[in-house]
Amino acid sequence: MSETEPLRSVIARYGLSASKALGQNFILDRQLLARIAAIPGDIAGRAVYEVGPGPGGLTRALLDTGAQVVAVERDRRCLAPLAELEAEYSGKLTIVEADALEIDEQGLVGTGAHVVANLPYNVGTALLLRWLGGDRWPPWWASLTLMFQREVAERIVARPDSEHYGRLSVAAQWRSQARIAQLVHRSAFVPPPKVMSAVVHIVPTEVPAGVRSATIERLTAAAFGQRRKMLRQSLKGLPGALDALEAEGIDPQRRAETLSVAEFVAVARRLDAG
Repeated sequence: MSETEPLRSVIARYGLSASKALGQNFILDRQLLARIAAIPGDIAGRAVYEVGPGPGGLTRALLDTGAQVVAVERDRRCLAPLAELEAEYSGKLTIVEADALEIDEQGLVGTGAHVVANLPYNVGTALLLRWLGGDRWPPWWASLTLMFQREVAERIVARPDSEHYGRLSVAAQWRSQARIAQLVHRSAFVPPPKVMSAVVHIVPTEVPAGVRSATIERLTAAAFGQRRKMLRQSLKGLPGALDALEAEGIDPQRRAETLSVAEFVAVARRLDAG
């Protein structure tokens, strides 16, 4: 793969096509890919973890920043063009054939790595929740720069009392800052998806004291599981939740989408305090 060879030609040379079963959509625009690679800031010499590199468009953009890239790909059809990149950027790229849902990321890249990925649509949310979860904080990653369908991106950054606010919003915001960094039109992909996409940038912040991740997850699962119902109904099956609402002065007739992230944290803290 030469430095000037268009990605479209690489795809044609290897007879590649995006796999619907794997949730793939390839981005060919190198200027767009360079802009995405720049979102985390200066990553020269830093470890970068990429999931689902496909034919290597974003991978090349990341390597061009001077980053040290570990890319995990489960589609064997893409390994040959990625191997060309690995040879071209000697010592800067490591390709791992694996399922990203089953891999030990910290074992691969250590701590302080930046995650940058055009995530396969069918595993994107699952991977995000995995990276946002757990009680070890700060996490192994320094930042997440991730491509999602625009609707998913809007759920990640949504504010209370809005259409998209829900479990994913709280998960992304209770100990992180999340923003939409780049909107991406359908036409940037091959094949074009049916919906617009967006790149979300997430950085960890200080974790609130006295709150466990699992408690936040249980609380928001119950609260948003019946989002049309009042909290007194949706939380009645979660032991201690209604008492925690009362202790925080939160009206149980409110609905989950009206509670701020800080209010969810306060209720979870009450639950953890027992």
